[in-house]
Amino acid sequence: MFGYIAALWGITGICLLLGSAVYRLSAIGWQTFSYDLSWYHWVALVVSIAFMGFAEGYRGFQQAWSPRVAARVLYLSQNVSPLRFIFAPLFCMGFFSIVRRRMIVTYCLTLGIVGMVLLVHQLDQPWRGIVDLGVVTGLVWGLTSLLLFTLQAFFGQRFEHSPEMP
Repeated sequence: MFGYIAALWGITGICLLLGSAVYRLSAIGWQTFSYDLSWYHWVALVVSIAFMGFAEGYRGFQQAWSPRVAARVLYLSQNVSPLRFIFAPLFCMGFFSIVRRRMIVTYCLTLGIVGMVLLVHQLDQPWRGIVDLGVVTGLVWGLTSLLLFTLQAFFGQRFEHSPEMP
């Protein structure tokens, strides 16, 4: 029972983190439509949404991150410890107790994302909103794929994805 509570805390924490980003970025993204957009703004918006949907949503989340996180949520439900329980969202996202190579990738990717966020914050509207709407597309795709993979991990016949434990 303790393991399932840890797993629920892990997936809930991640969903709150991603959901918070979707909520905050959506508000900024919707401001884009209060500007008089030229044709090139519309092209940039379509490209941003398509690119981020594919690169972040499909390739990043659906094909890599979401199945691994779901596998770690499942693993956590069966192998809980006090540290993993307290930091369940961080454990599930791969910030500790993961193979060394993946941990390095996780931390580097996180630093890269923080750097990109700081750069995008410098953009003026409508460009910031155009980028943010693309990011929201990728995050919604990612959140959806994470929930579907997690359901598959717990209720599917077989779940063949690795939690990449050391």
